[in-house]
Amino acid sequence: MNYHIFQVVPSHEHHFVHSPRTWNFTASLHFRQSVNFHLKLQYEISMSLSSSSKMLRFSARSSSTVAFARTHTTNPCSQFRTITSSPVSRGINLESLKLLDEWIARDKKLVTTATLHTEHLSDLYVTLPTRDGSRKPYRAPHEGNPLPYGHHLAFFHPRNPESSLRTDGTDADFCPPEPFTRRMWAGGSIEWKKPLIIGHKAIASSSIGSVKKKGFEMEKEGTTPNPMVFVNQKIEYSHVGSEEVAIEEERSHVYLSAPANSRGVRAVTGLPSPDFSFTYLPTPTTLFRFSALTFNGHYIHLDKDYAHQEGYSERLVHGPLTALMLLEALSFHAPETKLKSFEYRARNPLVVSEPVTIYGAWLSNRSVQLWAVSGDKEVVGMTGKATLFDSL
Repeated sequence: MNYHIFQVVPSHEHHFVHSPRTWNFTASLHFRQSVNFHLKLQYEISMSLSSSSKMLRFSARSSSTVAFARTHTTNPCSQFRTITSSPVSRGINLESLKLLDEWIARDKKLVTTATLHTEHLSDLYVTLPTRDGSRKPYRAPHEGNPLPYGHHLAFFHPRNPESSLRTDGTDADFCPPEPFTRRMWAGGSIEWKKPLIIGHKAIASSSIGSVKKKGFEMEKEGTTPNPMVFVNQKIEYSHVGSEEVAIEEERSHVYLSAPANSRGVRAVTGLPSPDFSFTYLPTPTTLFRFSALTFNGHYIHLDKDYAHQEGYSERLVHGPLTALMLLEALSFHAPETKLKSFEYRARNPLVVSEPVTIYGAWLSNRSVQLWAVSGDKEVVGMTGKATLFDSL
């Protein structure tokens, strides 16, 4: 049996081209064709089919409608699988999936350079509550000293004109094509082989390690597909003129075709009793400053109306800011630690103007569990684990 799909103009009332036979029913329609494409609609539908025609048409109240032409006309109800549909699949069609597969197949690399200026680092210091002088005496960065752990995140950003940014203010580098335009920082890992030096010029070489498509298939009958594209970015940092890698990093971003906040709070269990903590308040000024320092124009951190549109109660705290604060809390309480590696994972969104407490628990003399909790809600926003070179 062959199916052909074509787009028709959205309609606000039922209309049919044939009337000899009519069916009225509620159904979810499942259409499958190459590259794992699924089209799902669930409406109150009336269908009409002429015995002399091979065309079946329907329309419904929707942002988009489709028409199916098929051969060998029989009872149309028997030709469809019943599933649960969702708006999350709207906007994904054969063409967009073809473009996605083509994008995945392309080789993608990006090289950026940055001089690790003390002035830029000072701006980061006064942004971080662990270094701004409010908890401990302020200590300015000095050329020739090692760059603190995680502070490279404030450097090496893409330098793209505003005209080339996506509609949400994000850079298009390493981003899949539409409709997978909603970006979330999912997690990552960092391994320090040798320190980058403040005042020196360094280079970051980025490439795509892997791209995974998840949620394009129904896990079981009655579930709703939730298409997501996970992009794993690999970055190597070194000083200009040196072939020796100083830092190896991986970043995982997830791209969605629908508003990101479509699920409830994710429970995080099994965390140990903390040995230390650090509480701070990420204010709108904090988010603005970190966005400026990282050259990040994503509206989700700056525009309250946009955050509401995406389904959140408020603007979101940056994923890399929370990851950096996990490292900062560890360095604040154990400043002599020498880190070998750090891995972290975003669990739930953290929002502006809600206190965040960073907890730490020593698992051994060479590893520490870290996690960030949002205020009174006790929502775990991020978890991480740091491994040390030397014991304390």
